[in-house]
Amino acid sequence: RPAGVPDQRVQKLGVLGAGLMGAGIALVSAQAGIDVVLIDRDQEAADKGKAYAAKYVEGGIKRRKTTQEKGDALLARINATSDLQALAGCDLIIEAVFEDPAVKAEITAKVEAIIPDTCIFASNTSTLPISELAKASGNQDQFIGIHFFSPVEKMALVEIIKGANTGDRAVAKALDYVRQIRKTPIVVNDARFFYANRCIIPYVNEGARMVTEGIEPALIENAAKLVGMPLGPLQLTDETAIDLGAKIARATMAAMGDAYPKSGADDLIFWLEAEGRLGRKANAGFYAYDDKGKRVGLWDGLNDKYPAMDDQPEVTEVQHRLLFSQVLEAVRALEEGVLMDIREGDVGAILGWGFAPWSGGPFSWLDIIGAPYAAERCDQLEATYGERFKCPALLREMADKNQTFYGRFGPEASAAA
Repeated sequence: RPAGVPDQRVQKLGVLGAGLMGAGIALVSAQAGIDVVLIDRDQEAADKGKAYAAKYVEGGIKRRKTTQEKGDALLARINATSDLQALAGCDLIIEAVFEDPAVKAEITAKVEAIIPDTCIFASNTSTLPISELAKASGNQDQFIGIHFFSPVEKMALVEIIKGANTGDRAVAKALDYVRQIRKTPIVVNDARFFYANRCIIPYVNEGARMVTEGIEPALIENAAKLVGMPLGPLQLTDETAIDLGAKIARATMAAMGDAYPKSGADDLIFWLEAEGRLGRKANAGFYAYDDKGKRVGLWDGLNDKYPAMDDQPEVTEVQHRLLFSQVLEAVRALEEGVLMDIREGDVGAILGWGFAPWSGGPFSWLDIIGAPYAAERCDQLEATYGERFKCPALLREMADKNQTFYGRFGPEASAAA
């Protein structure tokens, strides 16, 4: 937390967008005793967002986790409305509207005309660079990213993203708020996909890519679980929604142009989207589901479209592809200054997307296997599968010097420096 900034705990929170993310943010904030204004385009949509909290409270009462009186008090703290004027007096705004820069820019301008000059404005975007979104604000030093993970009420991690012009008070406000709602924050610098998503996306893409190569989907999923991932890459894609993956891919293609690394994974995701197989929410994705939404096994259509090759790879080979696709992005994030503390990188990976918890996180895992072996394995994977496995310069240097990440970047090393 920046030094010299007084207490920034939130008194009144405005949440823009009452969809799944906005409704979850409103719920956990009201649980922490914060007054919440939950905004959507019309009263019906806003009420639907509040109903999410009401259903959660109802479940808690049935399980005797809370009382009717406490539940009523929580719901009374959420003002669901379509009236932007209700945001007057807010000291923090969290925008959770559609992932479109133009839509976000429009709502930012409208809201800043109403809120106090001292109000901090945060975006819950999962992929769009904060520094670009901040250009729509008249107070870029008060603009920051507060990225929640879904479902908000269950996920412990919150990623705080500093834009190019984000000031200390905005960082302090975000940290104080995240502690109020009893989540674990990590603070990173701005870049496309920030930290968590830049590691998650290669993981799910590698799984999809392997399907197109003819590797058995069951081998991919079980290899991931055997190495400690809570969800295989295909199930994780189903859970987060296949059309969301397709939308992110299209937006990234548009932003990167010719620099975008096209692969068979994109073709597979676009094909599933066109088939209406959008994941768990549609009861159809990489997996098949019964009428009640229960997963009943991998969808047979995958093998029809991408027949399994005769010689399947060793389990370890599949696991290394899935793990290295993640840890190399973590190393690059550290190299580029997106990640400022390897401990936050490890904690963020475990709490944010469940990176093999036994390992202690990506940097701990690299320390376990050793930089020399990791660099050698990168060379082998790059030779076989392509440039995405190229050994980062930092890891190569550490391999040459036989260094560990915690020996070089850990708290003891920082203290000695």
